[in-house]
Amino acid sequence: MISRRGVLVGIGGAGALAAGAAIGVQTEVLPGRSWAYHRLGIDGADGTVPDVTPGPTESGSFTSEHRLGQEVGWTIARPPAEHARLPVAIVLHGRGDDHASAFDHDYLALDMFLAAAVADGTPPFALASIDGGDTYWHPRESGEDAAAMVVDEFLPLLLGRHDLDLGRLGLLGWSMGGFGALYIGAAPPAQVRAIGAMSPALWHEYADTAPGAFDDETDFERTTPFGDQDDLARTAVRIDCGEGDPFYDAVKDYRAGFAEEPAGGLALGDHDIGYWRRIAPGQVAFLGHALAGG
Repeated sequence: MISRRGVLVGIGGAGALAAGAAIGVQTEVLPGRSWAYHRLGIDGADGTVPDVTPGPTESGSFTSEHRLGQEVGWTIARPPAEHARLPVAIVLHGRGDDHASAFDHDYLALDMFLAAAVADGTPPFALASIDGGDTYWHPRESGEDAAAMVVDEFLPLLLGRHDLDLGRLGLLGWSMGGFGALYIGAAPPAQVRAIGAMSPALWHEYADTAPGAFDDETDFERTTPFGDQDDLARTAVRIDCGEGDPFYDAVKDYRAGFAEEPAGGLALGDHDIGYWRRIAPGQVAFLGHALAGG
């Protein structure tokens, strides 16, 4: 995902430049808001990875028919200690990432956030990540379909892990994966109880989309989560986005389309790892309680 760039000219003087940019940021009219928030130092504090010992992980791979014969990797992360019949949230990665990104301790380290949350009283659950390529987690003209891979191939694999309870299923994704979580969660036959979307990649119009995100305008109109909010009325949904994020305007409008406002919210932050680490504790705790029935 390539952020828009703003060019600030004609203000006159460094002090006036900063003041004019700050006013533009506050009124949400400044082009390249993400760049401006970062340069002005108003992204908010970066989140930090908890200083805890994570639970066990299990990894493997399989040849995916829905991804046209590609070998796809997966990882399951569990909280520390033994837990029976854990609910599970499928983790959908962002563009350019893969299944390992979710648990890379130099990146999102979600297994450590999971361990910290459970230690603080969040009901235990598992996180299971899978490779989706750069497909934006929906059917493509090529025949590749990462959404069908999740439902038809990955869920049956998880069902074979007898300590996992697929009757209590969640989705968690960031950026492209946030789009995927909202798309898959609203589309049958997935029986999803809870969704966590971090900075989901959303656009109002096809003309604004990132190259390669959709095959064409018809593909965009068919798969955009806009207008499908009522399909998530029975699902616990949390959506977070930073005010400096290039997707901010679309995410704000998408949130406003729910009959009842989703959990999460809009706060200082950019489309980056510092922001995702800051909101990860709230996202993980939300999923744990929602999957436990709270």
